[in-house]
Amino acid sequence: MPSSPVSPPTETDLTHLRRCVELARAALDAGDEPFGSLLVSADGKVLREDRNRVAGGDHTRHPEFELARWSAEHLPPGERAGATVYTSGEHCPMCSAAHAWVGLGRIVYAASSAQLTSWLKELNAPPSPVTALPIGEVAPGVRVAGPAPELTEEVRELHHRFARGRGASS
Repeated sequence: MPSSPVSPPTETDLTHLRRCVELARAALDAGDEPFGSLLVSADGKVLREDRNRVAGGDHTRHPEFELARWSAEHLPPGERAGATVYTSGEHCPMCSAAHAWVGLGRIVYAASSAQLTSWLKELNAPPSPVTALPIGEVAPGVRVAGPAPELTEEVRELHHRFARGRGASS
């Protein structure tokens, strides 16, 4: 099945993405990797928000994965399908798969995996143990919007701050 096309974020999307960037900053300030996400219902209500929590050693504690778990436990299938996950960074393959398996709707991200990979290379940061793949290659039926050029520099700076804190050279 071919990948779904990626569209640009709308003004409403940008409002939610800005909150995701705030959550990413909170994760970084707490000593974690800078990622933040929201789960928003079809009628625009923020149902849940989370930030990265991998610093404790469980590298599956991505906010997108946590939101997928939460939605599977708390929302009926129709509500999950109508919901949107907003996130500061494009879903990794693990999170894309979880999103698709629980039947969530659209994904909107501020920065792409390709951008993040490029930024980490610039900093000589260690590579991820998992290959970065676009959401559409892992979950081809999911509608996707992103990246958001308006937020690129802010998200980039968060990742640079994190990498510098880990001792990567810049």
